[in-house]
Amino acid sequence: MDSWSEPPFPQPILDTLRGFPTRTAIEHAVGSETRAISNGELLETVRRLAGAMRAEGFGPGYGVAMVTSMTPGAFAANLAAHALGCRVVGVRPGWSRPQLAHALGAQLDAVIVDAATATPELRELTGDAKVLSLGPGGGAPDLSGVADDGMPVTAEAWPDDIARLNFTSGSTGRPKGCARTYRTFGLAYRAGHWAPPLARLLTRFERLLVYGSWSMPVMLTFAGRCLLMGGTVVIPDDGDTDDGRPLLPYAIERHRITAALTTVPSLHRMLDVLREDIVDVGSMRALVVSGSPAGPDLLAEAIDLLGPVIWQGYGQGESEMISLLTPADIAAGPADVLSTVGRALPTVEISVRDANGDPASPGETGRIHVRSPHMMAGYWDDPEQTEEVLRDGWLDTRDLGYVDDAGFLRLTGRSRNVIMVNAEVCYAEAIERVLAGHPDVDQACVVGAPDAQTGEAVHAFVVPRRGRTPDRQALARMVRAELTAASVPKTVTVLPGVPVAAGGKPDKSALLSLARRSSSRDDRTAD
Repeated sequence: MDSWSEPPFPQPILDTLRGFPTRTAIEHAVGSETRAISNGELLETVRRLAGAMRAEGFGPGYGVAMVTSMTPGAFAANLAAHALGCRVVGVRPGWSRPQLAHALGAQLDAVIVDAATATPELRELTGDAKVLSLGPGGGAPDLSGVADDGMPVTAEAWPDDIARLNFTSGSTGRPKGCARTYRTFGLAYRAGHWAPPLARLLTRFERLLVYGSWSMPVMLTFAGRCLLMGGTVVIPDDGDTDDGRPLLPYAIERHRITAALTTVPSLHRMLDVLREDIVDVGSMRALVVSGSPAGPDLLAEAIDLLGPVIWQGYGQGESEMISLLTPADIAAGPADVLSTVGRALPTVEISVRDANGDPASPGETGRIHVRSPHMMAGYWDDPEQTEEVLRDGWLDTRDLGYVDDAGFLRLTGRSRNVIMVNAEVCYAEAIERVLAGHPDVDQACVVGAPDAQTGEAVHAFVVPRRGRTPDRQALARMVRAELTAASVPKTVTVLPGVPVAAGGKPDKSALLSLARRSSSRDDRTAD
C-alpha cells in the first residue's frame, strides 16, 4: 500500500457495522412481512461472501459484474467484492441485448447473479467469465455454499485501482462505463469531508427508501451513507407495485420513510397519487430529485403537496454531484430559484466557457465545465471519448448554462442533444421547456429523426395535464413564437406517459421509434 492515509472503501462502512452491531442496518419487505437485518448480521454476510469470493480467486484488479436483484445479500456482495479490491461493474436491469453485451464485455473475470436474474440470455453473453450465484436457484455455483474460511474482512484496495464502472443510462445510445478509482470512490464515504449542504441532507436519512437496482450509483452511495449516519436502509417489496400503483407514496406510508430519491417521471406519478388519494407521507424529511432537472412548476407542486422537503441534485456519472438545491435555498432564494439546480458544492469548481473554450462573460450561457476530486478517471476502454470530455483536469459536462449573480447554476440545454434542421442547430431541451410551459401539458420530450427534406426533423411527445387536451397546432405556434421556425415540431404525439429507460430517464430510443412511425399519422403539425 502507498502513503495513502485514508482507509479504502468500504472500510468506513465495515467499521460502522462492527462498532454498532445491534443497530438495524436494513429492513427488507417481502410480501406482508418485513425482515430486519442488524449491522452485525450484515457484516457477517459480507465476511462470509468475501471469504467465498477469495476462494474463487477474487482480489485487487479482478473484474466482476453484479447482475442481481435489489436484496440485502446483493448489497453485501457489493461490499465484499470492494473489500477485496475488485473492479465492480454495475449492470442495470432492463437493458437491451446490445447494451447488456457491451457492459458484460468490460474485461470481466466473473459475473454474479441470483435466481431472479440468471436468464438464458444473460448466460449467452457472459463469455469466458465465471458465473456465480448468490444463493440457490441461479443455475451456477452458490457462493453461500462455500465453506467459511473464518477470516476477518478488511478493505484491501489500492488507491489508484478502478473501484467501479458506473454505466451511463444508455437512454440515447450505447452506455459508457465511467471508471472511478478507489481513491475517488471512497471520498463519498468520508463523513468528515462531506460538504455542509450534503451533510445537512444526510441528517434526514433515519429511514432511507432504496429501490430499482444497486447498479444505480445514487442508490448504492446513499445506502452506504445512510449506514454511516446510523440510519436504516429500507428495501420495499416488489409487490407494492403489482397493482399498477406507483411505488413511492405507498412505500413511504407503509415504512414511515424519512428520505428517498426520485426521478422526474417518478415524481410526476407520485404527485398524481397525492392529488387523488389520501396517503400519509408525513414522515418524509427529504425527497431528492435527481437524474434530470425538474421544472419549476413540478417542484412548486411537490412542495405544495409534500412541504419543504424537496432537494434537487444535479450531477453526472462522470462527475458525481455538482450542485444541490436545498429547502433553505428555496425559502430564501430569488423568486425564480426553482428554475435553477442550486449552488455548486464547495468541492466543485465551475467554469462556463464559450464556443472557443474561453471563459464566458458573467451571466453568459456557455458550456459548463467542472473540476472536483470526485470525477471519473475516464470512460472504460474508450480513450477517444475520454479525451473529448476530460482535459487539463476539467470535465466538459456538455451541458449549457450559466451561474447567476446569486451563485445559482441555471441549465439552459445540452450541447450534444441537438437536432440539425436545414443545417440549423435546434436544442431539444429548449423545445421541451416551451412545450412543458403550456397549461395543457404535463411533460414534454423531443427527439430528432432523419428527414428527406430537412436532414433531420423535430418530433415532440407530450403528456397532457389531467382533464386537458393539448392542441397540436397551438403547441407548434407556441414553439415558433419563442424559438425558431426550424424548432417547430414536425409532429406532436400525445401520450398517456413518457416511456422510461432503466436508469429512470425518458427512453428517447423508444420515442425515436415512435417518431419514425408518427409522420404519416394525424399528429402532423407542419407539412
